[in-house]
Amino acid sequence: MLIAALTGGIATGKSIVAKSLEDQGCYVHYADQIAHRFMKPERPAWKKIVSHFGKDILNPDKTINRKKLGALVFAEEKKRNFLNQLIHPLVLEEKKKIIDKLEKDGQYKIFISEAALTIESGFAEFFDKIIVVFCREEIQIKRLMERDKIRREDALKKIGSQMPSEEKLKYADYVIDSSGSVQSTVEQTEKVFLSLMSDYKRKYEVN
Repeated sequence: MLIAALTGGIATGKSIVAKSLEDQGCYVHYADQIAHRFMKPERPAWKKIVSHFGKDILNPDKTINRKKLGALVFAEEKKRNFLNQLIHPLVLEEKKKIIDKLEKDGQYKIFISEAALTIESGFAEFFDKIIVVFCREEIQIKRLMERDKIRREDALKKIGSQMPSEEKLKYADYVIDSSGSVQSTVEQTEKVFLSLMSDYKRKYEVN
């Protein structure tokens, strides 16, 4: 398989790109979904998170209140780093297991890892190709405010806690600008998919 990363800042349109790639036959692995599993009550990661952040972040059913946890980690880099260093290696190991299984099954040619912090976590070199989704800053701010129902200053804090798009773009093999319509984003994604298929063929012609 060709192993590709799909990344980009918060509220830049990664989910639209991921869905389009899935529709075209790629296997899409959503890092957030795996991270949620590690954070379920009584799992080792859950215990470390609760020990570090306190029981105030828990809902009555002992699940982690993601909104409360998010407010803490977006506000302070040290807390954010603790959470990332705990969860990201676990997610990567799970990703490797899934890739091994998929390669044995032989059903998919392209594996897509959808993860906002691929580059920040230091895992860029793991992938054959990196796709970066970005949009104009004002559009990103507006989308985030509408999605999370937050004030502009809170949206700016969240965006500011991540690596700037300009930095992420330096790592990109393929770039998708989602500033326009959904249709425009999908059309760009379809072109990227064709390029990934060519990359897949080249990978196995060489090896």
